[in-house]
Amino acid sequence: MQALVTGAGGFLGRYVVEQLVARGDRVRAFSRQRYPELDALGVESIQGDIQDAAAVERACKGIEVVFHVAAVAGIWGAWRHYHGINTLGTAKVIAACRNCRVGRLVFTSSPSVTFAGRDQCGIDESAPYPAKWLAHYPHTKALAEQLVLAANTSELVTCSLRPHLIWGPRDQHLIPRLIERARSGHLRQVGDGANRIDAVYVENAAAAHLQAADAISPGSPAAGRAYFITNGEPVNCWQWINEILALAGLPPVERKISRPAAYAAGAALEALWTVLGRTDEPPMTRFLAAQLATSHYFDISAARLDLGYKPRISMAEGMRRLAEWLKPR
Repeated sequence: MQALVTGAGGFLGRYVVEQLVARGDRVRAFSRQRYPELDALGVESIQGDIQDAAAVERACKGIEVVFHVAAVAGIWGAWRHYHGINTLGTAKVIAACRNCRVGRLVFTSSPSVTFAGRDQCGIDESAPYPAKWLAHYPHTKALAEQLVLAANTSELVTCSLRPHLIWGPRDQHLIPRLIERARSGHLRQVGDGANRIDAVYVENAAAAHLQAADAISPGSPAAGRAYFITNGEPVNCWQWINEILALAGLPPVERKISRPAAYAAGAALEALWTVLGRTDEPPMTRFLAAQLATSHYFDISAARLDLGYKPRISMAEGMRRLAEWLKPR
């Protein structure tokens, strides 16, 4: 098939491109800049801004399926920035799909669209969106997801995937930032350390996107639905963090802070950053404190049933591959 991947130069996007190419699909990459790694794969590359309707429409011409992976993630920043890229950018992708008669749209969402700051233990997709939001990222992704699901018709079949804590080799965000915080002495265990979390190895997350594209068609169970995507192997959050730090040759996290104290510190720092007009991320926010202290793992039986999703790479095998990638070169 002729596929378009937005955000193709990013962590997940590049793996989606690689898996499409490996199975023989024709791929067009849409990103803000040119990436030699994508050129080496022989894909067509188009540069542009997801907020530029004309650029997005040019990228969608002649395309059968769009994988909309592009987004801005983070725990701090201006509403206009997150809303412009995550929500309004998604609206432009939907409009371009309609104008160019694209048949299928697979959207990369996030489980955080259902996060209200409390434990989420084995929840499924019936979990509602929260009434209040702790950060702009999950709020704007939830608005985008609602647009995608509402756009589902027989002419444009849509689906939303919610991969949780994507990790693995080539990650430039989660793993490196975790290691940097530990090395600088700024990493603290938040809460009692008993919380369990789900994560998904990056190749499994990418494979889920291809399976979703293959599964959606007018009237199919997956049409117009959202799915949690994880490895299906919940782990203790802080034990897993310590295992990652050990791969980097770092000691386990020893310093601790209670959840109420971390939450209060996050609220105070958010207020201070707002007064100072700072755009960099504070060391702690309310959203981050809640994420680090609560359990959040998910029921992926719907994805298994409707998409045929089955994580091929276990957490243990993923850690082995991560260890190889982290070795000094």
